Amino acid sequence: MVLYTTPFPNSCLSALHTVSWALIFPCYWLVDRLIASFIPTTYEKRQRADDPCCLQLLCTALFTPIYLALLVAALPFAFLGFLFWSPLQSARRPYIYSRLEDKGPAGGAALLGEWKGTGAGKSFCFATANLCLLPDSLARLNNVFNTQARAKEIGQRIRNGAARPQIKIYIDSPTNTSISAASFSSLVSPQGGDGGAKAVPGSIKRTASVEYKGDGGHRPSDEAANGPAPGDLADSGSLEDACIIRISGEEGGRPPEAEDPATGSQARNGAGGGSKGQTPNHSQQDGDSGSLGSPSASRESLVKVRAGPDSGGGGEPGANSKLLYKASVVKKAATRRRRHPDEAFDHEVSAFFPANLDFLCLQEVFDKRAAAKLKEQLHGYFEYILYDVGVYGCRGCCSFKCVNSGLFFASRYPIMDVAYHCYPNGRGGDALASKGALFLKVQVGSTPQDQRIVGYIACTHLHAPPEDSAIRCEQLDLLQDWLADFRKSTSSSSAANPEELVAFDVICGDLNFDNCSSDDKLEQQHSLFTRYKDPCRLGPGEEKPWAIGTLLDTSGLYDEDVCTPDNLQKVLESEEGRREYLAFPTSKSPGGGQKGRKDLLKGNGRRIDYMLHAEEGLCPDWKAEVEEFSFITQLSGLTDHLPVAMRLMVSAGEEEA
Repeated sequence: MVLYTTPFPNSCLSALHTVSWALIFPCYWLVDRLIASFIPTTYEKRQRADDPCCLQLLCTALFTPIYLALLVAALPFAFLGFLFWSPLQSARRPYIYSRLEDKGPAGGAALLGEWKGTGAGKSFCFATANLCLLPDSLARLNNVFNTQARAKEIGQRIRNGAARPQIKIYIDSPTNTSISAASFSSLVSPQGGDGGAKAVPGSIKRTASVEYKGDGGHRPSDEAANGPAPGDLADSGSLEDACIIRISGEEGGRPPEAEDPATGSQARNGAGGGSKGQTPNHSQQDGDSGSLGSPSASRESLVKVRAGPDSGGGGEPGANSKLLYKASVVKKAATRRRRHPDEAFDHEVSAFFPANLDFLCLQEVFDKRAAAKLKEQLHGYFEYILYDVGVYGCRGCCSFKCVNSGLFFASRYPIMDVAYHCYPNGRGGDALASKGALFLKVQVGSTPQDQRIVGYIACTHLHAPPEDSAIRCEQLDLLQDWLADFRKSTSSSSAANPEELVAFDVICGDLNFDNCSSDDKLEQQHSLFTRYKDPCRLGPGEEKPWAIGTLLDTSGLYDEDVCTPDNLQKVLESEEGRREYLAFPTSKSPGGGQKGRKDLLKGNGRRIDYMLHAEEGLCPDWKAEVEEFSFITQLSGLTDHLPVAMRLMVSAGEEEA
């Protein structure tokens, strides 16, 4: 399949579209700024309360007449541009594909050679997030602002979190039964070229936070929000063999010794560095524990190991010689990663996106300029990106579409096929956006017989108004039908093209319903959940005890208790904190506002962001099992949703037998 790298089939149409949008944009920008000036966020309200001279109010009063005058002058040009722009949308392609080729060891071509479908298996990591990258005036309705700056900051945080090297630190202690969140992916089995895992003896009690520094280093406050920048690891050489540190005995006993790095876990390094500019309300506190580079972690440091010829720990000469690993045990009561006695996988609230993130599905990336900034940042880690997904105008849908679908996809593995469908039954404000589903087929490996190993991913965003359960159920029906058609149309089984082996089938996105509200019973009982498994769900209306909501209470986004990734992480680990800062099902009773009834609420908030995986329809004798699941706080203060991540282990049943 040919992937579209431009929105129009020829340069003439592209040029005409550029001119028409240039005529429209000044009017669009002025309307956005004019409305935004009258919708302050809670952060801005606090600033105004501390401003005795009322300078912000004076600026608003001064610029409003200027905006109005310019808007009146821009209207005729916008109308002329619209006359050209609207018919052009019938020829517009439904997405833009971007590839920034990476020929290094972390590039897509190199990744395909890592797994041949044999050995103990291969893990793949998925993440999804709703970013609320709307025009600024609309974003403020969700109490977030400065869309362009947020897009850049979000991209930096995701990239830096995913590009962290994987370091395994095991502590064998009968008194420690928890694992800190800074090492979300530290339990991933080390994999060689064929995914062969290396067993580590002994029970795993706790993994410690890790600080990474290059020769120059950077500020701890930046690391607390973004994680270590991949640029800091550029001079460290190959990270294919990262060291493992084992700590034995009682907590507070003798200092541990480093193991031979040859038995270490695998680490991958993302490309690109980048500045860490922050919006005013996203500054980090140096005292945040659990963050990489926090002083509290430094004070509790138990071991320092330098990998390479200087280490004295038996490492290979020259390997990782410039990388300093500082392992720190955070001895606070709050535990980050837990494994429920009846659960087969690890789960946690994490302050960072998982290391070695393979696939990223995003929603509400509606603003085109924000999407371009986000793409630029994420290309420092992801080689393949799809953005500006959706349709405009009247094409393909029943009503006029003012904005795209808001869907955005990034991958480290090559994309083979793409399809997009717009939901035709949107209503009200949602009908103005081309909400739909994006279907992708990716190649993740090949067998010794040259059979392609592929995976299917669907990214979607359902209808939002809470009273429209029937519309969401219809959209779930369409989602299943479209996905079945996509798999059928893209499958290859001819003699010229050997049969492909399907490793995974994943659906992720913002479904706009939860599994605890009585008003969402129709969606909770949908047949989608019989075909696809939700790792956080026991059954209709019943969540697993460790699952928490992903929708934040927007009124508290800028509170000091939750304004940093570490602070939000700590808050969400307590039931009291979740009641205070997560959104819960609304009450239909008079005066039943959320703030007044939180003491009576049960559960852990509204989880409306989902990651589902299929257990059927894969390669015979293969199985995909959840290895890790996390709720991520790294985007605190930047969006009103919690991102979620899931790591699947795909293994061949015959090999294990």
